[in-house]
Amino acid sequence: MTSLSDLPLRENLVGLRPYGAPQDPVPVSLNVNENTHPIPEHVAIDIVQSLARAVTGVNRYPDREFMELREALAGYLGHGLEANQIWAANGSNEVLQQVLQAFGGPGRSLLSFTPTYSMYPLLASGTDTSWIAVERPADYALTPEAVVEALKEYRPDIVILCGPNNPTGTPLERDVIEAAYDAFDGILIVDEAYHEFDAERESAVTLLPGRPRLLVSRTMSKAFAFAGVRLGYLAADPAVIDALRLVRLPYHVSALTQAAATAAVRHADSMLATVADIRAQRDRLAAALAELGYVVHPSGSNFLLVGGFADPDATFEALRAQGILIRNLSIPGHLRITAGTESETSTVIEAIRALGPGGARS
Repeated sequence: MTSLSDLPLRENLVGLRPYGAPQDPVPVSLNVNENTHPIPEHVAIDIVQSLARAVTGVNRYPDREFMELREALAGYLGHGLEANQIWAANGSNEVLQQVLQAFGGPGRSLLSFTPTYSMYPLLASGTDTSWIAVERPADYALTPEAVVEALKEYRPDIVILCGPNNPTGTPLERDVIEAAYDAFDGILIVDEAYHEFDAERESAVTLLPGRPRLLVSRTMSKAFAFAGVRLGYLAADPAVIDALRLVRLPYHVSALTQAAATAAVRHADSMLATVADIRAQRDRLAAALAELGYVVHPSGSNFLLVGGFADPDATFEALRAQGILIRNLSIPGHLRITAGTESETSTVIEAIRALGPGGARS
């Protein structure tokens, strides 16, 4: 049987593994930072009706520019944004891939601060863009000074700042974004996949005016509880949007995706009604684990990075055996746990408590 090693892969793809997290049909799945609350029934009904209308026209290609959806997303983001400043694709991963296709490539580089979202280096490899990883400080928080120093040292073409950062949950401060933009002449992406869970900070979309190289990436997979639909989007200068239109595949957002996402944005208040509860469960989980002696890193997202596990691999497997799936990211002593419903949060707290100090059975 042929294996990957038998194929003439591009050199920079040799030895890589596809991105992925365990997908088990377990009762408590808290490993990929989904919103575990169901979509409200009245919203689901409207989405289904929108899909039914869209299906009657699927013998034709969809609107290639998906203008109705872009107008809806611009309205949701606010701050005077217009449809020509919005782009969308099948998840924010595809949006970021298109950015790298347009602005990266051979001889160009992408820099970010690690640990961060593990797809960034894979997207770089897939587009033949050099990957530069700069280690975050011990508390994972970026400062303007450290970011500027890194950008001046490595002179990247593209920089991604993830805020709140995945997998650490660390919030991203406004002064860091401003300093990064002013420190180099390349493309600066602020990845705000988890922004709706940060109740204290304004979106970086407020910084867009006068900054044509600033791109703000968002997703409907997290707070909107729409992960299965696959809709990510981006706000930027209209010229950036034109650049992405050069590399997108024709009709890349299906008629059904457009219909479902537009309907969901129409009900944004209802779709986001669970965010406050998720924040409360995140804080409850943090307090309970801190009381048990674990190191809980500050988080502005819907998950926690938790340290103090004597054997993260063993704890991960022990919880998995009980039908609880969290995320083992191979950060020494750490595991990541998504904040779920009140019931899910109670289950994971009691399971970790029962394992004893350091996550080892007593």
